[in-house]
Amino acid sequence: MSAPVLVSSPPAPQSVPVGSLPAVSVQEAANTGQHSSSGLATAGFRTARYLLEEWQQGSYTAFYRAAADRDSSERARAQDKQLAAEAEARAQRSQADGTRKLGERLLDIHYWRSELARESGELAAETELLLQQRDRLERALDTSEIPLSIASDNLQCRERRQGAELVRDGVEVELLQEVELIRNIQELLKRTLEQTIQQIRMNRAAKETLEMDWSDKVEAYEIDDKNGRYNNQSTEIQFHPNSSKYEDNTTTPDSWAQFSHDNIYKAERERLASINLRSLIDNILQDTSQDMRTQCGAVDHAFAKRCEEVEDARNKLEMHLKKTLGEIGDQENNIAFLKQAIKDKEAPMKVAQTRLYQRSYRPNVELCRDPVQFRLISEVGELTDSIEVLKLRLENAEQCLINLEDTRMSLEKDIVNKANSLFIDREKCMTHRTRYPVIMKLSGYQ
Repeated sequence: MSAPVLVSSPPAPQSVPVGSLPAVSVQEAANTGQHSSSGLATAGFRTARYLLEEWQQGSYTAFYRAAADRDSSERARAQDKQLAAEAEARAQRSQADGTRKLGERLLDIHYWRSELARESGELAAETELLLQQRDRLERALDTSEIPLSIASDNLQCRERRQGAELVRDGVEVELLQEVELIRNIQELLKRTLEQTIQQIRMNRAAKETLEMDWSDKVEAYEIDDKNGRYNNQSTEIQFHPNSSKYEDNTTTPDSWAQFSHDNIYKAERERLASINLRSLIDNILQDTSQDMRTQCGAVDHAFAKRCEEVEDARNKLEMHLKKTLGEIGDQENNIAFLKQAIKDKEAPMKVAQTRLYQRSYRPNVELCRDPVQFRLISEVGELTDSIEVLKLRLENAEQCLINLEDTRMSLEKDIVNKANSLFIDREKCMTHRTRYPVIMKLSGYQ
């Protein structure tokens, strides 16, 4: 705001002392006195309007007025020069102060612009690392389908076991636990993946806010830098009468700095959340992969143990089958022996019964119960008892042979079932489990 211009009013004309001028009467001034030239003697001549004293008085007055006007003009010129010099100095000071303020403002803008660029770069780098973790989660989730498929296939294969081999053994328990573990891990990985995708969106939103703020500050920096280069000799300057006013949407320096500070704070908060999430992902992938490999080892150990048990049982069954087959042969020989023994008793029975029959034809008193008769009857009884005993033994032997045949069939069936179980567990399941992914692949690495 320019200082008020002080303009001196011209000084009043100086009054002439009364004693320095000749006194003039009213009649003389009016040219009507006794020395007036208005008489007949002056007829034909022009009558004077002023007296000499009046003329001198008028000259003196003009002299004094001219002197006073010159003094007033000189004082006004001096004041004008001083005012112009002060205005020029004030304008130069204001312009220099404005240029200095622009420089300070440029430093502030540069500081916040640098902070925004730094935080934006760090957030971009952090987002890139989080994207890598997201890819690891996706690969780990895809890889988890392999052990789930292996475990499910093992359970389906073991459903084809026959007879008593279709048992809920330790292998099945471990396989069911493995399936449940993998499904729980997949749910955890899916939730973590969704959280990671949401964090990436938030990181990108915060980065976009930083970039918009940074872009505004770059534009403001260019404008103020251009303004700071203007001087009185610049060719681009011109009048803008309506520019010296405050806009309705302007901010204060404090709110301006607070805006960038809040943006950086939010970005740092998202970046820290992203860092914590990456650490959590690392722990989750490490723990889940270790858990799956541990459970895989437990299943493999259960398979190996079960195969040993089944193989041992099969070997014992084969041994019993071999003994049973031997016993079957011996029992068949025993049955043949018993049959022959029974057959061998037919001739003595015929002899004894023939003797008794023939002696029944003895005449009269000769039909005596003599010792011979008692002995022959006793002999027939003994032979009958022997045959009955041999027949019972033959029945028992035949029943034992039937039992042995059933046992043989059962043993052979059990051996076949155990061989089938061994084939399923060892050749199908355990061979398939060799495709189980390693820890690095389960952790999401390529």
